[in-house]
Amino acid sequence: MPLPNRQSAQISLALLVAITVTLAMLILTLVLIAQSYRGLENAKLAAAEASAQQLAVNINDRIEAITAPSRLALSLLEHDPLMTTPGLSARLQRLSALAAVLEQNDIVSAVFAGYDNGEFFLLRQVTRHTRPLFPDAPPETAFILQARSRSGGTINGTWHYFDSDLIQLAEIPRPDYRYDPRNRGWYQQTTEPGRTRLSPPYVFFTTRDIGLTLSRRVAEGVIGIDVTVTALSHQLAGFEHTPSTRIGIVNAERQVIAYSRPEELKAPGPYPNQMRELDTLTDDTLAQISRLDPAQGMIPFDHRERTWFGLALPVAGLDDGPLRILLVIPADELLAEVWDSLAHQTRIAVAISIFLLVLGWFLGHQVGKPLAQLAQRVSALSQFRFDTPVRVKSRILEASRLSSALEGMAGTIRSFQNIALTLNRGRNLEELLDDVLAQILHIIGQQQGAIYLYAPRQQRLNLAVNAGMPVPAGVPDIDVASDDSDLVRHLRPMMPGHPLIAVLRNRRQDLVGVLVIDMANTDPGQLSDDLVIFVEEIAGSAAVAIETRELIESQQAMLDGIIRLVANAIDAKSPYTSGHCERVPQLAQRLLDAAVASDQPPFRDFQMSEDEAYEFKLAAWLHDCGKITSPEYVVDKATKLETIYNRIHEIRTRFEVLHRDAEIHCLRRQLAGVSASDAERQRDQEQARLQQEFAQVASANIGGEAMSDEAIAQLQRIAGHTWQRHFSDRLGLSRDEIERLQGQPESALPATETLLADRPEHLEPWGERLPPVTRDDPRNRWGFDMPLPAHAYNRGELHNLTVRRGTLTPEERFKINEHIVQTICMLDALPLPDRLANVPRLAGTHHERLDGEGYPCRLDAAALGIPERIMAVADVFEALTAADRPYKDGKTLTESLSIMVNMANERHIDAQVLRLFIESGVYRQYAEACLAPGQIDTVDEAALLAALAK
Repeated sequence: MPLPNRQSAQISLALLVAITVTLAMLILTLVLIAQSYRGLENAKLAAAEASAQQLAVNINDRIEAITAPSRLALSLLEHDPLMTTPGLSARLQRLSALAAVLEQNDIVSAVFAGYDNGEFFLLRQVTRHTRPLFPDAPPETAFILQARSRSGGTINGTWHYFDSDLIQLAEIPRPDYRYDPRNRGWYQQTTEPGRTRLSPPYVFFTTRDIGLTLSRRVAEGVIGIDVTVTALSHQLAGFEHTPSTRIGIVNAERQVIAYSRPEELKAPGPYPNQMRELDTLTDDTLAQISRLDPAQGMIPFDHRERTWFGLALPVAGLDDGPLRILLVIPADELLAEVWDSLAHQTRIAVAISIFLLVLGWFLGHQVGKPLAQLAQRVSALSQFRFDTPVRVKSRILEASRLSSALEGMAGTIRSFQNIALTLNRGRNLEELLDDVLAQILHIIGQQQGAIYLYAPRQQRLNLAVNAGMPVPAGVPDIDVASDDSDLVRHLRPMMPGHPLIAVLRNRRQDLVGVLVIDMANTDPGQLSDDLVIFVEEIAGSAAVAIETRELIESQQAMLDGIIRLVANAIDAKSPYTSGHCERVPQLAQRLLDAAVASDQPPFRDFQMSEDEAYEFKLAAWLHDCGKITSPEYVVDKATKLETIYNRIHEIRTRFEVLHRDAEIHCLRRQLAGVSASDAERQRDQEQARLQQEFAQVASANIGGEAMSDEAIAQLQRIAGHTWQRHFSDRLGLSRDEIERLQGQPESALPATETLLADRPEHLEPWGERLPPVTRDDPRNRWGFDMPLPAHAYNRGELHNLTVRRGTLTPEERFKINEHIVQTICMLDALPLPDRLANVPRLAGTHHERLDGEGYPCRLDAAALGIPERIMAVADVFEALTAADRPYKDGKTLTESLSIMVNMANERHIDAQVLRLFIESGVYRQYAEACLAPGQIDTVDEAALLAALAK
């Protein structure tokens, strides 16, 4: 069978126009934004690269600015007498020239002269930065002279401290000052006279600053100037574009000359006298790009879960080797302005898109408004609201024509809908036929018509519904074997006017009836074939509806009949419970109606639908259907020894045997020579005792009020008497009796037995009939929670006679209570429809108690609704007032209601339902209909209600 075509997803015309316009503009905007982003990104990278190039130029200029003045000063000092004057005291006369060099250039760290004989003469200016290096210097110290001079063949070290006027403040010998200039790189590399030598950056011996040494060779030694490059680090810090930017200058050996975080170069760490290696910096980001080719320009790389841009540029400001500037910038910080610009452009694009969307929606709505209205009204048709007007006004030709066509279609469908509603809404067959005829007459515009139904047993058509048409009440002699044409020809002469006749047949094509319409308002010659076909089709639908309605009504009647059949069968099973299953539903229904009508708080919001009411009715009728499985001799057990029969007769026979034995014993004694009077007196005493003891046993068998311990002890004493059995107890037994005697050896005859006994064969095991009533039983899917006796039955004579109250043993009491288990299981097994799914619960909870001590599931108040509580009250009241029970008389109204008040106070039954039962007078209405006159007494309702716990 081919699958039905699936309708593809659809979209509103107004929305389509709006989306098309907006989407086009949005795509254009996104393209422009993307191009703008690329341009801004490239511009930002180019700007960063250009800035780095400018930084390289600035660094070159800065190095030139550092070295140029020092070269000039060094050229002048080359001719100073300092280099040719021997002895420390003579050289001290040249301090002013050296101090002038220090004072005129703040980047000059020291001016010094190293001599070929190992002497050394160095003057440095004390600043705030260098003062902590000389803790022994006097407070006014402005200059420090570090000198090594030869005296007597040895070179001694002394430090001299001067103020700003070069007045000596102190002279301290420093034998530990063993600085030999001849071992220093700047001294050894300065070999050519007349040429200034510029050393590579290194860490100064005393101050540990990074700097350069400019040195010049003279005849007696080397004169030099130390200049620091610390300012380069501060200059690099000024070029940081973002907070996380890092800039460094490194030499070919990857030693850091300058760093935008100069404080890291000052850290002593493990490198106090060495230049920091690039890899030893706290932030290793610069190390990632240290080997970049400068020709690559700005390149991206990932490091520590972050994207960076890196750049390496050469610096050509020194003589001894190239330097490089390394620059790294986080991508997110470098492009932050780009993203801000992009976000701003995006907000503008979104605003424009929203505006275009609104504009497009407005234009599309104006264009598609007629179609939208038409679609809405057609949608109403699809939801079976065919009374909705479909026509809309539109300047669009196609929309106007479509609305006209749909208007006509809606009218046709509306007619069919009315007929369909009529066929399905009828509550009963008569109403259904009346509505069907009225609708058909309305559709075809006629006034008169009739419907006949076929009666198979009489083989005639009977008039069911007539709308003003003078037709006969019945048409006999209908031949069901004839076809429709023959049947119409047979009926037409009997129908007045211009009848249109349609035969009604069900799904099996059996004759159901006939539809007759008087076409008085239509010329028979103009009767269209379409109208005839329409009436015939409607007649076919009406026939199916009639058949369905008849089937439903017959099924309902059959269900009710089966329910009554089961209830009557249960009542008929025992003459003592006759009428119980019929009276409880009557009483429960009266009480249920009172609860629905009550405006008291417990019942104010209580209502029941028609299905719920029918569900309750079925449950009430079937509430004891499980009793059909209860043994009749247990249900009707009138005495303690009764099973299928009253076993007191067996007991009496044994007393008869003992009575006869006493007579025989008397005669034997007389034969033995005992006097007749003595023997007869003993006989009479024994027989009198037997009469008395049998009377006690017979009295216990009745099962009246509670049995005392003394009576039970007396029975046990009587049971100890013995008698002689001379016949086998294994003959004439059933198979079950034989099985129960298996394993017990047969007693030798004559056998001595006790007068009353509980023998093993009295115990009947459960076998495969063990009911699933314990909570841990895996078969128990209903939630039963009942104590299970060890045996199915215990027919022991003492066991039965010593029952303290009533006539039932615990095993028989369980068998009686088990009827509710069977009720639930039987009803649960029925294929009940969903609307009747609650029948097993309603029928199986009337023995539950509010305190949770009822059976079979030990439900408490929270689990019991109002219908369940009503059922329990109805069952208890009927049981108390029933006069057909073998073990009790029917109680009066006052007695019954008083017992029920006590039960309510002990939470056996619901107090509110009992209060409603008394206040509404339902108990008296039931009594007048079902109780004997002697049971109907005057009830003190006020006293009962007062005694009823709140």
